[in-house]
Amino acid sequence: MDCILGIDLGTSGTKTVLFDTEGAALASHTVEYPLYQPKNGWAEQNPEDWWQAVKETVGAVLKTAGINAKSVRGVGLSGQMHGLVMLDGDGNVLRRAILWCDGRTRKQCEEITETLGREKLIAITANPALPGFTAGKILWVREHEPEIYEKCRHILLPKDFIRYKLTGEFATEVSDASGMNLLDVPNRRWSGEVLSALDIDPALLGTMHESADVTGVVTSAAAEATGLAPGTPVVGGAGDNAAAAIGTGVVETGRAFTTIGTSGVIFAHSDKVTIDPKGRVHSFCSAVPGAWTVMSCTLAAGLSLQWFRNNFCGAERETAAGMGVDPYELMTAAAEKSPIGANRLIYLPYLMGERSPLLDSDARGAFIGLSAMHTKRDLTRAVLEGVTYSQRQCLDVFREMGVPIGQMMACGGGAASPFWRQMLADVYGCPVQTVASREGPALGAAILAGVGAGVWGSVEEGCGAVIRLNPPQGPDRAAGAAYEPFYRLFCSLYPALAQPFHTLAAL
Repeated sequence: MDCILGIDLGTSGTKTVLFDTEGAALASHTVEYPLYQPKNGWAEQNPEDWWQAVKETVGAVLKTAGINAKSVRGVGLSGQMHGLVMLDGDGNVLRRAILWCDGRTRKQCEEITETLGREKLIAITANPALPGFTAGKILWVREHEPEIYEKCRHILLPKDFIRYKLTGEFATEVSDASGMNLLDVPNRRWSGEVLSALDIDPALLGTMHESADVTGVVTSAAAEATGLAPGTPVVGGAGDNAAAAIGTGVVETGRAFTTIGTSGVIFAHSDKVTIDPKGRVHSFCSAVPGAWTVMSCTLAAGLSLQWFRNNFCGAERETAAGMGVDPYELMTAAAEKSPIGANRLIYLPYLMGERSPLLDSDARGAFIGLSAMHTKRDLTRAVLEGVTYSQRQCLDVFREMGVPIGQMMACGGGAASPFWRQMLADVYGCPVQTVASREGPALGAAILAGVGAGVWGSVEEGCGAVIRLNPPQGPDRAAGAAYEPFYRLFCSLYPALAQPFHTLAAL
């Protein structure tokens, strides 16, 4: 039986899924790893932890499925975007990777903007210089850790480090590279003008590919480490959200999805480059050849609920463990008992600063309106609502740009909650639905692997062959009207608190 493998390198862990060519998941395994925060607003991980997780998860799914490794037609990679991985000439990791949610590079982003000019930078890279993006991280290391920069011979994105470990190739692809502030997004190639202006040697960067291109094959050493067969093709893959788009069938204009993972994303397909001149949302190359995407990214969506669970829901975690259920199920069940508006309590989900649509790394989380009458269920509901309002703010920017959205999918851990999905539908004012497979980015990466290996002739054909949709959840108009004044108040809070946030950051 032919199979395809999808590896999804996330922030909290790596999930590897083995699929048959009809899209059925044969085996799945996840391994988690730590996040390091040496300073407030910083976020780092050890790339070798990622590789260890890949070795464990690939070996586990092959063993669980009980198949011959030679049956795997191809390997697709999905991964957290924007992270900076630096290797020396022997391929050794020089420092921990600086992640997408790290906010230390505001000064370097100002330098990039001043060097190139904001309008030119957005015209070339389709995005402003943002602390989450990779270029600022490169300049930060060059300024603060010159001895490491001097030794650096290869700069990779997180999933592309896994590609190197699997194939020995230094390569990337257009969807992930779009989030580096170094790609000529309209022309799908590295920008010589940007690299020259920032004095970054192009030789440090990987070769550029489309997402379904075969970028190398599994080496003998990697085969021994993972259990894969030597010579198995490894395709370009995609950034996590571009892979999720493939895995949810968002491959045509008018289709979009919302992801509630660690970050929160709204992602829409476009057959042309559509750029927000204010830089509030991002324009990237799609994993579909010849197409582009518009996407927003909020930095602490699911992370907000995870933070609340880890710090305030010990009893729920203990009870859930005894019941054999996810503690989030108990938390959201309690939140349903709090009314819309959480008894006049609003949560701002800016735990890691904020990207879309605020572009402010100094923004911080807050509960507004907290009183002695509030209970844990109110706080939980306020977190869910605050994250939902932050997504609606981004959706309103899409609508302002004229990006058509006729079908909204939902994916990520938050999409597993019917209560949260209904909240999204009510606040968005449009139906929200899920795909039958809950594998998201891993499925998208596997579809790309299947296209590269010749299982399907195109990305669209692959999506049509394997993706099945669940019935949509339509919006409750009365509930939507009840949310609206709280949403409007939510939108007014950041402008009122922006200066205090900046003052606090400077203390």
